[in-house]
Amino acid sequence: MFDHLLSDKAKAFREEVRDLVQWVPRQMILDMDQDRIQFPKAFLKEAGRRNLMGCRYPRKWGGRDMDWVTTAVAMEEVGTLGYIFACIFGVGAELVCDAIIRHGSEDLKERYVKPLLKGEIFAAECLTEPRGGSDFFGTTTTAEKDGDHFIINGQKRFIVGAEGADFFLVYAKTAPDAKPHEALTCFVVDRGPGVETKYLYGLMGCRGGGAGRIVFKDVRVPRSNVVGTLNGAYAVFNTMMIPERLGTAAMTIGAARPALEVATGYSNRRKAFGAPINTFQGVSFQVAEAAMLLDASCAMVYTTCTAVDHGESPEIIRRMVSQTKKFVTESCQRVAHNAMQVMGGIGYTNVFPVERIVRDLRLASIWTGTNEVMSMIIANEWYRSHARQKSDGQTRNWELDAAQADAVDEKIYE
Repeated sequence: MFDHLLSDKAKAFREEVRDLVQWVPRQMILDMDQDRIQFPKAFLKEAGRRNLMGCRYPRKWGGRDMDWVTTAVAMEEVGTLGYIFACIFGVGAELVCDAIIRHGSEDLKERYVKPLLKGEIFAAECLTEPRGGSDFFGTTTTAEKDGDHFIINGQKRFIVGAEGADFFLVYAKTAPDAKPHEALTCFVVDRGPGVETKYLYGLMGCRGGGAGRIVFKDVRVPRSNVVGTLNGAYAVFNTMMIPERLGTAAMTIGAARPALEVATGYSNRRKAFGAPINTFQGVSFQVAEAAMLLDASCAMVYTTCTAVDHGESPEIIRRMVSQTKKFVTESCQRVAHNAMQVMGGIGYTNVFPVERIVRDLRLASIWTGTNEVMSMIIANEWYRSHARQKSDGQTRNWELDAAQADAVDEKIYE
């Protein structure tokens, strides 16, 4: 129902992505959920062969010169295969590529972006550490200068693609005595001597993405592999929060949609008390709520993508992206919950894919920054915006629009 918001170019691209989705064998989905496939290289190679990854980047580097709205369309469609497919698709083609395209040298783009978008090599982002999740500045991984190289030591965990990636985007501390915002540097680190996948996690859902812990021990990285500037990782991190969180929102919609469609089809056919269960309000109202939440999520994602495409201020974008990530992920988890509730006991089995979708979507409100962190950002930006508008006299003084607004003795604040 949102086709009116899409350009003809975006709609045509969506059909290309849907064709990729149809190409994926059923067995690949099942094998990934059972961790028989630990990293879906065949899927990424095919996506690269079709030139579907990183569509918003310049053609010069393998993209298609499209926009964020089209990117959201692609992420949503890939997500319908399963959340992990979109995670893998997005981590390399959206997150790592974004950092190198925006902040990297021409040499880095040539060596890493081009082959990555062709599906010839694979990437992972290394941000989270064993002693810190959302605490980006608490990074303990270090990079010490050694001539024209840096020596990296440390660990990163919960890394999607720890098993399977050919190179890693790594944040490390290069100025331990500096202020937190000026202490870190971002590097491209090749898998090689000193880089070890130490542990693969047994996950509740989103299996098959090779999520694990990476250990870096005396890894030599050339200075030419610095992304951005020395001690300037905060700038990289700041811009990457857009693809991380906005991409997460878009793909969550796609992952939730099949649950609603399966539950809808089931409620049309299943009978109880002599009638199809979709005639009972206890069922149809759950479907109605799920449909409403999906549509609201789509509207929010497309609106935020349009704001990013139009170059809204960083403050507004930060709040909109955070709101979108929080609202959409929680709404889509509710969609999957409703789908299982409609189906009852059979929805809790692997006869239908709803149980897998419920497991997968639990990740949505945790990764790329927990939803509690999103709330913190939203609150901070809202209060700043309110104070700015008040000081600029941009809004009416609503407090005066009360019958006893002049009862100043009743307005007690301390």
